[in-house]
Amino acid sequence: MSEVKLSAETRTEFGKGAARRIRRENKVPVVLYGHGSDPLHLTLPGHDLLLALRTPNVLIALDIDGKTSELAIPKAVQRDPLKGFLEHVDLLLVKRGEKVTVEIPVHVEGELAPGGNLLEHVLDALPVETEATHIPESVTVSVEGLEAGASVLAKDITLPSGTTLAVEEDAVVLQVLAAQAEETEGEAAEEAAAEA
Repeated sequence: MSEVKLSAETRTEFGKGAARRIRRENKVPVVLYGHGSDPLHLTLPGHDLLLALRTPNVLIALDIDGKTSELAIPKAVQRDPLKGFLEHVDLLLVKRGEKVTVEIPVHVEGELAPGGNLLEHVLDALPVETEATHIPESVTVSVEGLEAGASVLAKDITLPSGTTLAVEEDAVVLQVLAAQAEETEGEAAEEAAAEA
């Protein structure tokens, strides 16, 4: 679990015009909420925040105006649909030792049984409950030798200690689909001729 320290400034201007001015200064408007407290409107350095968000479920240590510090995890990220830059980020306030529900990426290793079968990711990320300061970066699942019709359920995945499933145990995470038999052009032509 990586922890990234960022300097935050409280903001008092709101609306589209203010947000545009903030983004022109290479900063991002952010809202920090949680624990029943009033939402806190902040600005964060755009480039540093972009780098931090490359890590799934990153823990962000906020230094707010040099006066207070808070821990947060990303809850919602809005990006420009064309250019991909950050437009707005919602952060969830967390405390050390607190349990949070997050989704962690599922990585696959190993080769399926021969036969050209396909692996379908029913869940790309696994919902889990874990301590806010010890969120696993990902889980790895072996699909070595799995044949068509096989599936990997949530309960089959080994989770790091202190992490529990936040989804039904019988939820399908991965499944192996049988390869579709491809008709050759000759077979298709023969069938068309027979039908005529």
